[in-house]
Amino acid sequence: MIFHHNPIIDIPKGVNFMSLKHGLLGLLILEPCTGYELDKEFRETMKYIWQAKNSQIYNELDKMEQKGWLTSERIIQEDKPNKRVYSITESGKTELLGWLSVPEDDVSNALIQKSAFLLRVLLAGNTNKDAALKLLRSFREVCLTRKTEQEGIRAAIARDEPDYDHEITLYWNLVALHGEIVLQARLDWVEQAINIVENTSRRIEI
Repeated sequence: MIFHHNPIIDIPKGVNFMSLKHGLLGLLILEPCTGYELDKEFRETMKYIWQAKNSQIYNELDKMEQKGWLTSERIIQEDKPNKRVYSITESGKTELLGWLSVPEDDVSNALIQKSAFLLRVLLAGNTNKDAALKLLRSFREVCLTRKTEQEGIRAAIARDEPDYDHEITLYWNLVALHGEIVLQARLDWVEQAINIVENTSRRIEI
């Protein structure tokens, strides 16, 4: 399974646009997973939507099992370490679908931005031109690196599409498209910003 989005937007503390438990339930509704597989999915493909530590994932899984939202089964393996496989329950599905049916707060908070990088750009007039350019060029490199990472996303979705209904993968592609468009917009912005700063005197006029 594959999920993808674009980073940069840091959600302020207290803004409950999504919870870890719903992200986990969203993965488990597709298929049963081990804790390792869930952690891997968050680290590799969901990190642009939600970042979580390994310990947070396992703590949340324990809490949800206690609530009856999922069950787990310990699998004994001879040649490998034993593993525990988690499966969503009907109660867990009800919780996830209930959360999905009330998106108002998440929609209204979707554009909230708390970016230390943009704050540095805002205050760059207090430094010098070289420092400002170094900041902007560093951001451009980050964006270019991210663009390289994004190039494999569509292929990964295409690889997984045969295993899931079209209604599922359709929205994976929409999120991937959002990430591509947003990233390209940031690249366009930073290229213009670098050009403006490079061709300006001490007083910057845009």
